[in-house]
Amino acid sequence: MVLVACGNQEQKEEIIIENQSHNDEITITKAQFDGEKMELGTLAEYDFNEVVKVNGMIDVPPHNKSSITTFIGGYITKTPLLIGDSVKKGQLLVTLENTEFVEIQQNYLEVSEQLNYLKSEFNRQKTLFDEKITSEKNYLRAESAYKSNLAHYNGLRKKLQMLNLNPSRVAQGHISSTINLYAPINGHVTKVNVSNGTYVAPSDVIMEIVDIDHIHLELSVFEKDIMKVKKDQKILFKIPEASDKTYEADVHLVGTTIDEQTRRVKVHGHVDNDKENFIVGMFVDADIIIANTKGLGLPKEAIIEVENDFFVLILEEENTNEFHFEKVKLDIGKQTEAHVEILNTEALKNKQILVKGTTMLLNNSEGGHSH
Repeated sequence: MVLVACGNQEQKEEIIIENQSHNDEITITKAQFDGEKMELGTLAEYDFNEVVKVNGMIDVPPHNKSSITTFIGGYITKTPLLIGDSVKKGQLLVTLENTEFVEIQQNYLEVSEQLNYLKSEFNRQKTLFDEKITSEKNYLRAESAYKSNLAHYNGLRKKLQMLNLNPSRVAQGHISSTINLYAPINGHVTKVNVSNGTYVAPSDVIMEIVDIDHIHLELSVFEKDIMKVKKDQKILFKIPEASDKTYEADVHLVGTTIDEQTRRVKVHGHVDNDKENFIVGMFVDADIIIANTKGLGLPKEAIIEVENDFFVLILEEENTNEFHFEKVKLDIGKQTEAHVEILNTEALKNKQILVKGTTMLLNNSEGGHSH
């Protein structure tokens, strides 16, 4: 069989491939070996992990995510932040304005003044009652009015604190028509749903803050695989839409309930790498390593599949101008993305094996394809 291949763009060379039915020999020239950037190698020891394949997403724990809302509706008057801005706990996020804020402060002032009088009257009636000067009815009426007003006062005071208004300043006559909302956690702004002049109700989410210091994986494992997954097992994951790089994590929590519709269980993984710019919501493909074994193997590029059988090319002879290879059938075991475990290793020990460039040879000579 005579093939014509291009070793480079300036020179073409004839390659002679001898396929003999008895010994399955393949002969190539050294020029072709170099031109096709072929390489020789030997059996080597690799990790062949037994894995459970899952998918999921990048997420953060619930306490690292905060939705900003208001207890009482109002109109936005100040929004200094944009999506992506970094914020510190206690930093001003937005300012709201509403006449209802003024009314609450007015009520607080009025109740505060009434409380002083009612407290004084209660103490006076108590003294008179103790000295048998007034009736129990008058004493109980004064006590009821005082305690009822005290409860109203404490309720309004708490409401002011929830609105980030200082009750002491209000008691001094400082009444404001605006309130400020502050960041409850450190993090980054991931959503902004308002602009100046927007009216927000208590049910509206104004913005969202996410703290990405504690990124984790939220994985979904099929019911049939969940019994194999245990805490502290290693996870290898990729973000297929963003990078070909493989990252590491560990199983931290295994869910105890199955989703009735998907028949999957949630598994929570801690990410070891905190230097990458992971974004919450990124989709991930992951392998949970449930068993780890070592074995002798070869790169996948060295393996050739022909009609559901697997082969490699072993160097039998090398002379001045040519390499002579023999095709040897394989029994393969476990596989990873890059390597294949070889079970019949005796025939390959201490042999030079073509580990790169086999695709061109076998495709043309056998109609097979690289594994």
